[in-house]
Amino acid sequence: MTVKEIFEGVLARVGHEAVFALDEATGQDGPRDAGFQVRPEKLVAVMRALRDDGTLSFDFLQNLTAVDWPKRDAIQLVYHLFSYRHRHSLCVRLDLPRAAPRVDSVAALWPTANWHEREQYDLLGVVFEGHPDLRRLLMPDDWVGHPMRKDFHEPKSYRGMPTSRPSPLELLPTYDRAHVARPTQATAPTPTVPPVTPETPS
Repeated sequence: MTVKEIFEGVLARVGHEAVFALDEATGQDGPRDAGFQVRPEKLVAVMRALRDDGTLSFDFLQNLTAVDWPKRDAIQLVYHLFSYRHRHSLCVRLDLPRAAPRVDSVAALWPTANWHEREQYDLLGVVFEGHPDLRRLLMPDDWVGHPMRKDFHEPKSYRGMPTSRPSPLELLPTYDRAHVARPTQATAPTPTVPPVTPETPS
C-alpha cells in the first residue's frame, strides 16, 4: 500500500481530528520517511488501528526517536512502523510541548516500545503515561537533565569523576615533548668498559 492509501485507511477508522499533514516524501528537499502526524491525545487509538486493521497490519515498531525543536517550543516524537505481512513501512510523528512533554505509552501494543520509550524519557525527558517501568536507560539514575536537549549543559564532573577528557590531538604535543626529552635506547651513550689487562705468569 502507498502511504496515501494507509493514511486514508486510518482516516476511515479514527477521523480527521486524529491524523493530519500527510507527507508522501516526494519533495526535493532531501530524503525523509513518508508518513503523517497524529494528535497526541489520539496516539493510542491511531496506533491500535495501524496494528489491528488487517489491511494495514503494522505488527512491528522498528524504532522510536525524538527531536528537540527549541524554536518551535516542541519535542517531536517519530515512530517508525513496519508490517511483516504486507512489507510496507510508515513514519508517524507527533509534537509535544517542551515544558511538559507527556503522551500515552504504546508498550502495550508493541513490546519493543518499552526500551524505546525509556530511551526518550532518559535523553529528552518525555514522560510516557502508563509505561510499565519508566526509568533511565542510558544515564545513571541520579543524573540531572536530559543530554539530547539542545539547551543541555554537561556538568564538569559526576560524583567526582570528570565527564570529559582531552582530545588525542591535544595529547600529542605532550607526548612529543616527553619523547624528545628522554633519550631512546638507540641514542643512549654506550657504557665504557675498562680494558682487561692479561695476567703475567709468575
